[in-house]
Amino acid sequence: MIINHPLLGPRDAQEFTYLGDANLIDRPDWQADGAGQAFYEYLYLRDNPAGLHRELWYHEQGDRSWLVVTRNISTHEITKVELARDVARAKGRGK
Repeated sequence: MIINHPLLGPRDAQEFTYLGDANLIDRPDWQADGAGQAFYEYLYLRDNPAGLHRELWYHEQGDRSWLVVTRNISTHEITKVELARDVARAKGRGK
């Protein structure tokens, strides 16, 4: 599988480490009301989708960047690759 890195171009997936669902970027506020339940859901509850899914990948054998890869779970076709920092900033995080 080839991942088209936004800065480095096409790279073999073997250069990367898969972390999981890209929703991990949305870590709950530990001081908010109901933080215990929010962290339980954050840590243990996951969707198991068929079709398009956003995933976190770490470029371990390259520039050590984190990527959000949108991939079709059924076909492995990659439709979008973004730097995770840009995704986090767009959501108002990582400032």
